[in-house]
Amino acid sequence: MTHAFSGFLDKRAFVRAAAAALAVGVAMPSGAFAQAKWPDKPVKVVVPFGAGGVADVTARIVGEKLGNKLGQRFVIENVPAAGGIQAAQNVLRDPADGSTVALFSNGTAVSVGLFKKLAFDPVKQFAPVSSMGFFDFIFVTSASKPYKTMDELLKFAKANPGKLNIGTVVIGSTQNLTGQLFKSAAGIDAVIVPFKTTPDLMLATMNGDIDVMIDAYASLKTNIASGQLRALGSSGPKRSEAHPEIPTVAEGGVPGFDVVSWNAFFVRAETPKEIIATLSAAMRDVLADPDTRKRALELGIETRGSTPEEIGKRLTDDIARWSDVITKAGVEKR
Repeated sequence: MTHAFSGFLDKRAFVRAAAAALAVGVAMPSGAFAQAKWPDKPVKVVVPFGAGGVADVTARIVGEKLGNKLGQRFVIENVPAAGGIQAAQNVLRDPADGSTVALFSNGTAVSVGLFKKLAFDPVKQFAPVSSMGFFDFIFVTSASKPYKTMDELLKFAKANPGKLNIGTVVIGSTQNLTGQLFKSAAGIDAVIVPFKTTPDLMLATMNGDIDVMIDAYASLKTNIASGQLRALGSSGPKRSEAHPEIPTVAEGGVPGFDVVSWNAFFVRAETPKEIIATLSAAMRDVLADPDTRKRALELGIETRGSTPEEIGKRLTDDIARWSDVITKAGVEKR
């Protein structure tokens, strides 16, 4: 009897244990799914510019480092189109699971004020992750031009109203609006001449047809080094680590002049906060890496990560700022 009773207890214990195990087994998938390690597949980074530009190269450097850190490839997809509209719409069509990331830039902020009705809302439909790279624009002139400093350029402009021309790429670009802001801040009467491409603009500048041009250091670096172009000033509030030998426009006679372009990662607004936090922390780590910083600085880019809140504020502040510049300059909205 004792042996039989003991066996009965063993069976009851076994049933209870099996039921408990089954309950755990049923509960596990839900909990495990909620806590699944991200990323569990390659991450697509949608860049609204063509290959080879500042944003594209920065994204590739950072994407490579993130892939090594997080264990999944970060694949760059270039979708160049006006206003970054097509790139943003591509991201909004993909799941909000962190598998697709949008690269936003200062150009995204500009687009909000440049279009009568932008086809996406970068503030409401997207969530910020982290800043990535910051860079100034450089004011350069042909080595054959008489002005050797920003101060000399300004003196020429003020002594000859309407005679100075400033070359930039297309109307509404950050470079173009930087030119508009420069005219206003410096109090000069100058003509802004837009070009379709940087190579066309650079050729016109080296030939002496354009008095001064404004573009990113990465585009100008080789010709500055060769002596064909002379750097007069950089647009940031302080000298850049990438080219400390170039004085700021503010130093050259336009107090308070401050234009710094940037790029950053954003995701769909519905993306889980845990994924955003993981990616943001990983970005801050890889952007502080000495090798990442060195490779970016060679292109004139200062890498710097941020919290989601910091880059989100940067976007909204720049939307307000550039919308004001566009309105005051009378730039026709698209």
